[in-house]
Amino acid sequence: MKWNRLNETNGSSLALSFTSKKSSFNRYQSRAAYFLIAPTLLLFVVFMIIPIAMAIYLSFTSYDIISEIEWVGLENFRRLISDEILWITFKNVGVLTIFYVPLMIIISLSLAILVTKPYRGVTIFRLAFYMPTVTSAVAASIVWLWLLNAEYGLINQLLSYIGIAGPAWLAESAPAMASVIAVTLWLGVGGNMIIYMAGLKGIPNQLYEAARIDGASGFQQLIHITFPMLRPTTLLVSTMTIIGALQIFDQAYVLTQGGPANSTKTIVYHIYTTGFEQLQMGYASAQALVLTLTILIFTVINFKINQSKD
Repeated sequence: MKWNRLNETNGSSLALSFTSKKSSFNRYQSRAAYFLIAPTLLLFVVFMIIPIAMAIYLSFTSYDIISEIEWVGLENFRRLISDEILWITFKNVGVLTIFYVPLMIIISLSLAILVTKPYRGVTIFRLAFYMPTVTSAVAASIVWLWLLNAEYGLINQLLSYIGIAGPAWLAESAPAMASVIAVTLWLGVGGNMIIYMAGLKGIPNQLYEAARIDGASGFQQLIHITFPMLRPTTLLVSTMTIIGALQIFDQAYVLTQGGPANSTKTIVYHIYTTGFEQLQMGYASAQALVLTLTILIFTVINFKINQSKD
């Protein structure tokens, strides 16, 4: 009996010692984790949380950088209702989104399907399609500014060889909007192609093998296997594309300066001119806040539509 009690006492001591060591190790791991994420958390607070909080505060004030900040309550938001240019920019971005988002999904998915085929030299095409994504939007827009020039641009020169007189791409409303959409597509399609490639790699080959055994054509496999299996990927791509469309700035600024007659002026461009050219920081912050809410609304609608299909 004494021997058994002694064994129980020793076992309890060992268990307590092991629990104490495990607890100490967990505390050490927790401290190490907090220490490692601290720099990133600090940068996130400094460059994200504080600016967002400042923008929300400034949206209720009148501030022109030079004078002192004056609290005006909801006055900036009342001005938004009668701001004609703001509503024009919303209309422009709406038109842009209607064409840009479907084209982005169709082109990036088509390219992803093509470059996942085991053709010789397909890696070169993957690189070529992806290269614009890592190019500066401003630098790319400057190149396209030359290509689309009505008098000496390369595109109109090529069209003239086949007897077509090219339009003034950046000086007429419809061609100017089409040019902004085309350049934005060219810049973004490579990144979304990579996302679709990852989605295609995740589809089990057994599904296609079973479909081929049942006599399904390539088009039927695309409709009944590829599209449904890529629905989460399409949700991601469409959400990011809608957000990107609402935030377009560089292309409109470099290519058209928002013209002609504000026909290509975007919301972010209008916020920029209000804040940094007219020095109405408070009003620009109110516009930015409305844009943020618009992005949230469109994102939620996109999620709801895709969830309803599930």
